Amino acid sequence: MERVTGIGGVFFKARNPARLAAWYREHLGIQAENENADFAWRDKDQPEKMGRTVWSIFPADSDYLGQGREFMINYRVSNLDGMLEQLRRAGATVHKVEDYDYGRFAWVSDPEGNRVELWEPKGE
Repeated sequence: MERVTGIGGVFFKARNPARLAAWYREHLGIQAENENADFAWRDKDQPEKMGRTVWSIFPADSDYLGQGREFMINYRVSNLDGMLEQLRRAGATVHKVEDYDYGRFAWVSDPEGNRVELWEPKGE
């Protein structure tokens, strides 16, 4: 069975993303550039391997998180194709799959309609 290997990112909406990013920077020390921050970490089983978790604020009218949704969690996976096949067999709808130089992404919805983003980082 394919499993999620970690949290790849946390995404949420704001009425004023720049102002909210400034608040997080000032009060929580999150060093966001253009409303995005990367948290780098090392894999405990392979300490030579670096990972990252992304934190992003989207405009309130963005549909990237799904229609009418305020947040989305990105889950890291090691085998995106295997995970998508497993989800399809269970009746889940895969909305789209995209490839980038930093990894492959897919979007599905959970049974309550929340958009879930799956990410297979490049090289994993």
